[in-house]
Amino acid sequence: MVMDVHGRDLRYFAAVAEELHFTRAAERLYVSQPALSKQIRMLEKRVGAALFERDRREVRLSAVGAALLPHAQRILAEWEAAREAVARVVADRAAVLVVGMSTSPGRGGVLPAIRSRFTAARPGARLRLRQVPWNDATAGLADGTCDVAFVWLPLPDPDRYRWVVVAEELRLVAMADTHPLADREIIDFTDLLDEPFLALPDSAGPLRDHWLATDSRGGKPARIGAEVASTEETYEALVAGLGVVLLAAGNTPLLTLGGVVTRAVRGISPSRFALAWRADDHRRLVQEYVRACELATGTTD
Repeated sequence: MVMDVHGRDLRYFAAVAEELHFTRAAERLYVSQPALSKQIRMLEKRVGAALFERDRREVRLSAVGAALLPHAQRILAEWEAAREAVARVVADRAAVLVVGMSTSPGRGGVLPAIRSRFTAARPGARLRLRQVPWNDATAGLADGTCDVAFVWLPLPDPDRYRWVVVAEELRLVAMADTHPLADREIIDFTDLLDEPFLALPDSAGPLRDHWLATDSRGGKPARIGAEVASTEETYEALVAGLGVVLLAAGNTPLLTLGGVVTRAVRGISPSRFALAWRADDHRRLVQEYVRACELATGTTD
């Protein structure tokens, strides 16, 4: 005998078998009790035997029903696993991870190395890079326009984020090549305290203070020569002699385009470049990009 049984038949049967009550099973399945009873009768007709024994007081599995139940449950579990596997593949094919950055994370080919590891783990996912202005120190994390971001530490509202440090670099000082201190190889930060500095906008929060080295000024406020929000603005302000600026060593090529020099600074801590994500974002796509970053940068065992 060949039985043409559908998944819905097995799902209805299993619900009644587990509840041993047609009304509760119907509520669990979000169907009417008469419709459920009709479906069970049709299944019994296909099977060729009663699956339940009913009287006014209770519903019991028949011997045939008891034999069918573990197989029905296994088939339903396998189908659910198959459905989830298909859903994951479909989601992977449609998945897009937006990576924010204010500064390119070039730094020895870090970005291509992360990409290759990420695409190996998630071949169906796509990466979209988004350049974010300097006035957003979170590079798109705060407003949700980016899923992960390459940022300079410290971040505003640090409890909202998690991060892995990609690089630690010395902070250098950039200045016009005509500046009186430009002939020195190393400059004590104390010799820069009276210099006008180029500063990030106020909206950059603690990152503005970091690039002004506020914690190394002994309480003396920085003189602000101009505010800058891009590499181009910074370069033009330096050439115009509006001030000096601290920058990470890895960003030196962005500003030394002619008329600008960088010098080592004694008396300030290094800068830290990191991949960050929102602390409450537990998506696998995000965590796999973080893992790819850790592998590419050697920041994990």
